[in-house]
Amino acid sequence: MRSILRIMKTELKVLFYSPIAWLILIVFAFQAGVEFCGQIAELLRHQALGYDAYAASSRIFGGYGGVMTRMLENLYLYIPLLTMGLMSRELSSGSIKLLYSSPVSNVQIILGKYLSALVYGLGFVAVLALEILLSWIVVKDFDIMMVLVALLGLYLTVCVYAAIGLFMSTVTQYQVVAAIGTLAVLAVLNFIGSVGQDIDFVRDLTYWLSIADRSKTFMEGLVNSADLLYFLLVVLLFLTLSVFKLHGERSKATFAGNLLRYGTVFVVVLGLGYLTSRPKMVHYYDGTQTKRNTLSEASQQVVSQLTGGLTMTTYVNMLEDNYYQGMPSSRNYDLQRFENYVRFKPEMKIRYVYYYHQAQNAFLDRRFPDLDDRQRMDTLCRINDWDPDRFLPYEEIAGEVDLSGERFRFVRLIERENGQRVFLRLYEDNMRQPGEPEISTALKTLVSPTPRVGFVTGHEERSIDNFGVRGYGLFAREVTFRYSLINEGFRVEKLSLEQPVDPEIDILVISDVRRPFSESEMRHYLDFVDRGGNLVLLGEPRRQANMNPLLEPFGLCFTEDLLVRPTREFLADVMVGHFTEEFGEVASGIRSAIRQKKCFATVSACGIETTADRGYRAIDCIRTDSLGVWNERQTSEFVDETPTCDPQSGEVEKTYSLMKYLTREVDGREQRIAVLGDSDCFASSELNNTRNGIPAANFTLIQSLFKLMSYDEFPLEIHRVRPPDDRLYLTQAANGWLKAAYCWVIPGILLLLSIVIWVRRRNK
Repeated sequence: MRSILRIMKTELKVLFYSPIAWLILIVFAFQAGVEFCGQIAELLRHQALGYDAYAASSRIFGGYGGVMTRMLENLYLYIPLLTMGLMSRELSSGSIKLLYSSPVSNVQIILGKYLSALVYGLGFVAVLALEILLSWIVVKDFDIMMVLVALLGLYLTVCVYAAIGLFMSTVTQYQVVAAIGTLAVLAVLNFIGSVGQDIDFVRDLTYWLSIADRSKTFMEGLVNSADLLYFLLVVLLFLTLSVFKLHGERSKATFAGNLLRYGTVFVVVLGLGYLTSRPKMVHYYDGTQTKRNTLSEASQQVVSQLTGGLTMTTYVNMLEDNYYQGMPSSRNYDLQRFENYVRFKPEMKIRYVYYYHQAQNAFLDRRFPDLDDRQRMDTLCRINDWDPDRFLPYEEIAGEVDLSGERFRFVRLIERENGQRVFLRLYEDNMRQPGEPEISTALKTLVSPTPRVGFVTGHEERSIDNFGVRGYGLFAREVTFRYSLINEGFRVEKLSLEQPVDPEIDILVISDVRRPFSESEMRHYLDFVDRGGNLVLLGEPRRQANMNPLLEPFGLCFTEDLLVRPTREFLADVMVGHFTEEFGEVASGIRSAIRQKKCFATVSACGIETTADRGYRAIDCIRTDSLGVWNERQTSEFVDETPTCDPQSGEVEKTYSLMKYLTREVDGREQRIAVLGDSDCFASSELNNTRNGIPAANFTLIQSLFKLMSYDEFPLEIHRVRPPDDRLYLTQAANGWLKAAYCWVIPGILLLLSIVIWVRRRNK
């Protein structure tokens, strides 16, 4: 041990007597200071504008643009210059012979040299520690553990780079060659993760070898045992190779002997890395104070209920335009989306099935209009050099799964060993992939009863088969829409009241009834209401005669006339309503909409009035303004005419209710009924419409409404604690002295210290 420390001490003296070591440290301090002051200045600017400094700790040091992340990206510029002379200097000057003749072993030489590089690396840590210390003082509820984990990730990267640099320094006596060789090895380790990704076993090995993004989880405040062991094993690998290189020089070992030793240690390290990266072997520590890198408690509870085997099969249609999402070359990146779930259920099996079947793909239709499915697949295999045996015709998998309802799109099937299954889809939005809310909601359908929603038909109601502007297909059953009911845990179906309502139906939806109910239909409807079924009624102007009999059991009715709200920007029948605080108390999503000052918007609505007390507890959910809104009785065409309120004709300017929510106890269970004064608010035209100055939250209303109807079971609500580090105890006036201190004073002190040491050494 003394020999190791003596070598380390000697090497540190050489390092700190060298101007390049000081130059590296000064440049590092200056760059870190610039990044730190830039992040602080940005947060102070946000704060001056009245915004919170949301997740300040992460924004300053971690994430995509924090100080640690930026400095991590540039470490490859510093470490090769530092390590290039560790052994090359001894080889070129001949002093290596003195080391060989001294009573020290090869292991002691390498460890002494390596420890000197690690001690020097602590200088980087000390520079960053000064910035962390100030942040701890000036940031409210500073997330110190998250930042320390990020710092650990940066230092581990220094350790790996130093081990690689030391090995390359043993290979050549030329320092420049050693530095370039280190850069070359780092480039190979960054690139190797893309090698052999089409071959299952090779994919796992080369992906493990890759150093790219290894510190990414640390920058987010998460310690992953697989990544931690990766750093330690790679350090062990290159230090062992360095020892073998010195041993080969001293003993003049044969090429075969060297190859055997090098190959053995490489295989052992690779095998250990492969084994320790298996899901059951990986452990995690989330250093963030809000545990944002971990599944929410709601998701963890769902996963804990998934006892027994669980398999997720990804079906990739090679003739559909989303096929690239599941290609073998993207497999590891795809699996990262489910890493948090595998963390809590490591026995979960994940498999991929590649098949071909005609699907919506405009590119292939234009490119190969005359080819059938098999011919298109053969052509693609020939063009892309794919193995055609990997891809199956759909007929071979049709017995295990029916993908016709999924339009043969990219889809995942999650299946329990008891036979329960659910589809997890891609969506046609900017995110495309499912997030935690969608994944956890899908899993919850495997452990909780799925609410059944019946849409009444037979009276020209809005149809869930209609995906046009007036249809309900989008919000009810569109597979590509993230917020459709079938993607939020509900089962939807059409239902006729000619027969009694199935007792398994949980929610009944009736909208825009254009023909009155028959006597038997009315009886079946009232039976459903009497037994305590939940109900959503959506009216429409000019349908009051057909709809009011359905509201009569609740002591409600729709107003006779259309409501108008004339403005200079929109037609008079564009109605805007405001969510009430009472509604926000029962629906969490509405609370968020109220906080964000969002509203309800629709076209051609009628109001809802109370006619009698039928024993229900009722609240107004959406109200119009008290001024500028009235029931229009004279004007029916709003393109060329602007209506005016005429009290003499019975038009009343006042606040109207656009939605009421009723509850009562039936057999120990709360019955829930929602009545809305318009059917267009759920139609595709309104959900896809945006109006300048009207921040509509109709999506939020649908989600909140059906969440109420399912007794808050679906969709699964993911609660995340807001990061408390949302304020800096500084003003913009602090930018000046921060830049002076961290960009100039600290590097200046290091420069002065280097000059003093250099002068003292020269005098000696």
